[in-house]
Amino acid sequence: MEKREFDQKFFLVREDVLPEAMKKTLEAKALLERGSAESIWDAVQQVDLSRSAFYKYRDTVFPFHTVVKEKIISLFFFLEDKPGALSKLLEIVATSKCNVLTIHQTIPLQGRANVTLSLDVTEMNVDMDELLATFRRLEFVAKVDVLSSGGY
Repeated sequence: MEKREFDQKFFLVREDVLPEAMKKTLEAKALLERGSAESIWDAVQQVDLSRSAFYKYRDTVFPFHTVVKEKIISLFFFLEDKPGALSKLLEIVATSKCNVLTIHQTIPLQGRANVTLSLDVTEMNVDMDELLATFRRLEFVAKVDVLSSGGY
């Protein structure tokens, strides 16, 4: 049975235990990012890697610094069940230049629902405290908390 994308596990692995094809894929990707190679063909030729190996690993192996520079926060909301509430939250997220990574909403019980948003805030154009204050001012937000802030 094939694993779906959200079922995938990730590991941090030391470079010296990676297979050569993965190391060379990382080198080829770096050449492409820097503009030192004009095409994938050119990059794989420079690092002595087959194109098939490059395509096999290109979306599965990443340098550590690209993962660490991501700024991800998870916010928990306790919302009153009102039409358009989630839509308004997402509008504020978009206006703030945050990118939604995940949304989890419970079924409303007794007129309230829990919503958890995981956001990439790498490009965020407002201060975090200002964003939280904006959410707290909404009449349908009973509570907002920061659950985690990896890299922020």
